[in-house]
Amino acid sequence: MIRRPLSILSLAALAAGIGGIAHLATAQSGGIQINAPLTDTGTFEVTGIDVDVRAKAAEQAREDGWKIAQRLGWDKLSRRLTGKGGSLPDSTLNDVVAGIVIEHEEIGPDRYIARLGVLFRRDRAGAMLGVAQRVTRSAPMLVIPIEWSGGTATALERKTPWDEAWDRFRTGSSSIDYVRVGGTGPDPLLLNAGQADRRGRNWWRSTLDQYGARDVLMPEVRLQRQWPGGPIVATFVARHGPDNLEISRFSLKVDSADGLPALLNAGVQRLNSIYEQALANGTLSGDDGLANRPPLPQAPEEDAAPDSESDTVIQPLPGDTPSAATTTISIQFDTPSAGAVTSGETALRAVPGVRSAATSSLALGGVSVMRVTYDGTPAGLAAALQARGYQVQQAGTTLRIRRSGGGGETPAADNSAG
Repeated sequence: MIRRPLSILSLAALAAGIGGIAHLATAQSGGIQINAPLTDTGTFEVTGIDVDVRAKAAEQAREDGWKIAQRLGWDKLSRRLTGKGGSLPDSTLNDVVAGIVIEHEEIGPDRYIARLGVLFRRDRAGAMLGVAQRVTRSAPMLVIPIEWSGGTATALERKTPWDEAWDRFRTGSSSIDYVRVGGTGPDPLLLNAGQADRRGRNWWRSTLDQYGARDVLMPEVRLQRQWPGGPIVATFVARHGPDNLEISRFSLKVDSADGLPALLNAGVQRLNSIYEQALANGTLSGDDGLANRPPLPQAPEEDAAPDSESDTVIQPLPGDTPSAATTTISIQFDTPSAGAVTSGETALRAVPGVRSAATSSLALGGVSVMRVTYDGTPAGLAAALQARGYQVQQAGTTLRIRRSGGGGETPAADNSAG
């Protein structure tokens, strides 16, 4: 996911009872740093923590409020995962907490009132609580957010508030493996609003292969503005698959245009819950037309006897080996930072048989897609990557790779000899 600077939740949206846009503050061992880059694929999230703190200075009150939020958040996370509360010293929490999410805050000369969320590092928190560090996830699902506003549908042709709300959504604890794109290059052409009405499986197979996905989700929102700057009613529809099937729908309302980002944030959270429930009950089981590729045509057998010139058998020279067919393979890999993109490409280029490796769909903070040209089959590349310490999931010509026990980190390059 590509992160952008975000604004603070307005009081009107808070009064409407909807979570707002959140600032992200990253916790480090030496303190807390604002606007530091952070991946959401390796974190547990606890939200809705209210703090009200007084101190001699505003900055001290804010720091004390964040410390209290860390303690309360750890207790809530412990109860959620183990069924009983727990506590840790502040020094330990500083190493376990990945970030503070500011849902709303008011800062006075000596008082700090806020509603906060806390992100805990999945590897460290999971080890301390004795729970699994990874969640079982769905097959990769391409996300095409569609916004209807003023009678016009827009997907990735341009940036919309709905698309930005999906950019802000942290997917680390979701059971849905979302594949989100940046909206650059060919994205606006391939993933426009008209794509939702296509039914041809061949077209969909080609498009999904471009992004390393197995299926498609089309979350839709229809915005109805009562008057400029006034109340907004949003109808959210969870759609799925090449037939654009509707799973469920619901509506939310906000009293002013200032609360639109908060409204959309709440819609994304609820749609994620709907998709997770659909995955659990089998609704997102996949489309057979997307899974089954048509067989390749077979060359007809030659009944005629070969001519005299073809009777000569050419023996290979010692050391010669037949060349393997070159295959284009899509590799999905975690990219929490720009450096992870470079290291991921370098690691793949070091695998014997790989002719080229270049990122075709970039999603910083999420899952990017790399196009790899390989002298061999996808199964052969998967075996080579597993031998180098990767966890590999294969779906046709698409591989999803992770480092074994890496906790969501993008693998570093492996320069060892193959």
